[in-house]
Amino acid sequence: MTALHSALWNGGVFLYVPRNVEIDIPLQSIFVQQDDKTTFAPHILIVAEANSRVTYVDNYFSGQFEKTVIHSGVAEVFVQAGAKVQFATVHNLGTSTTDLSYRRSIVDNDGSIEWIIGEMNFGDAMSETLSILKGNGSLSDMKVIAVGSGSQKLNYTTKAVHFGKSSESQMITRAVMREQSTAIINGITKIEKGATKANGEQTEKVLMLSPKARGDANPILLIDEDDVKAGHAASVGQVNQEQIYYLMSRGISREQAERLVIYGFLAPVVTEIPLEQLQQQLQGLVERKLGQ
Repeated sequence: MTALHSALWNGGVFLYVPRNVEIDIPLQSIFVQQDDKTTFAPHILIVAEANSRVTYVDNYFSGQFEKTVIHSGVAEVFVQAGAKVQFATVHNLGTSTTDLSYRRSIVDNDGSIEWIIGEMNFGDAMSETLSILKGNGSLSDMKVIAVGSGSQKLNYTTKAVHFGKSSESQMITRAVMREQSTAIINGITKIEKGATKANGEQTEKVLMLSPKARGDANPILLIDEDDVKAGHAASVGQVNQEQIYYLMSRGISREQAERLVIYGFLAPVVTEIPLEQLQQQLQGLVERKLGQ
């Protein structure tokens, strides 16, 4: 799929941040798919030189088309020594668009990458987000929230590969599934031989709102070094009816009670997002997908 993207890509963003430059204002781009006759394959390339700082935010939208179309997107982020990059992306493509997205970062000594991902599509979707922690003291932090509805088929993978000593990775994915939607959530932490003192943590949780919804959470640890820390947590379940009953006993309607439980489930990820505007946007998209 990445080779196909390389052959077809037809636009995107190139962002270059010179050494020691700090950009305080988030840089934003918007990608809109307007018809089903043109290829939609943007490529994002970010290069952050040593000790630079930047926040990049993008949004993806599409209309409703008679034919099924594909978004084939790739993002590459190169984080040099001591640089810090925040990469936030929200996908809100229509039911007729299948979303295929690959994201990759390579992080040098003492650099850091923070991924903030909102998967709010209405069509089928697959994404892979990868951080290669090449340098000593490098850091990767991934936050992903997703909401599935209708008959959507979703597959999301977050992955961190540790090469550097004392490198750290954190991955949190939370997905809410409605109606007949299905999701496979993979979290992969790979610690290579020689990456001593590395620390990799991951959490995947899926909340199902319907007996016909399905979610699979797969935590995977691949450890080739002894002197490391690694941990994972995963859970799949339906709305706790005891919580709903407790809230209703306090005079809250069932609909409002379920809404509060869902927001409480997503809150540990949403509240950690450092961009207030993005928090509000994701909150609105969650309400829209949940039909509230």
